[in-house]
Amino acid sequence: MATTSITVQATPLLAYVLHRADDALILGHRLSEWCGAAPLMEEEMALANMGLDLIGQARALYGYAAELDGGGHTEDDYAYRRDERAFGNLLLLEQPNGDFAQTMVRQLLYSAFIDPYWRALMASPDATLAAIAAKAEKESAYHLRHASEWVIRLGDGTAESHRRAQAALDRLWPYTGELFAPEAAVLAGLVPDPASLRVAWRESVSRVLIQATLRPPAEGWMQSGGRAGAHSEHLGHLLAELQYLPRTYPGAVW
Repeated sequence: MATTSITVQATPLLAYVLHRADDALILGHRLSEWCGAAPLMEEEMALANMGLDLIGQARALYGYAAELDGGGHTEDDYAYRRDERAFGNLLLLEQPNGDFAQTMVRQLLYSAFIDPYWRALMASPDATLAAIAAKAEKESAYHLRHASEWVIRLGDGTAESHRRAQAALDRLWPYTGELFAPEAAVLAGLVPDPASLRVAWRESVSRVLIQATLRPPAEGWMQSGGRAGAHSEHLGHLLAELQYLPRTYPGAVW
């Protein structure tokens, strides 16, 4: 039976590049879902631009993956023609947008990690990764500032906005442990160890939560599995929408 899916025999470096690309693609798609639904016109534009930043990062990384793969695959193949279990994105990023508070808390938790991560990756001996990181860090710095301002505004706002922000933080916190999971490419000295950024991440997030009068959840069991392709039920629904056209019309080009 014919299939539009592809398979990838990934080396540690290729797997790493695809993981980072998948993170950017999935979060970029989530942010795009706010188009036409954001609470303010200015926020409509901000979320759309942040989503475009992430899609641009995904394209750069998928392009590099194609070079490493050498199997004739394209950016579109990686984005639209891999099955759910082949995606290695963080579970945090596939979680539904929920209300506006949940979207901003999710953005804060991720951006507080990825911004210093990109800065660290700029020192990679892999010139392509270093160049991608240098561009992405400029974007992630804005994403972090934007999310921080909104979380403070919501947490230290009305009783209702505070309740929603705290509920979002409590729900999403168990997904943050996966941010610091080791990557095989670390062993080759090509990329920074995510675990080395845990303290900086916690300090960055804590500064925002204090100003937002929000309470960080107690440390405990953390969700995991995204990097290994074990996803929540939400990713399948997301991919069904994201991949519909290429799956329905194989060979279609933009």
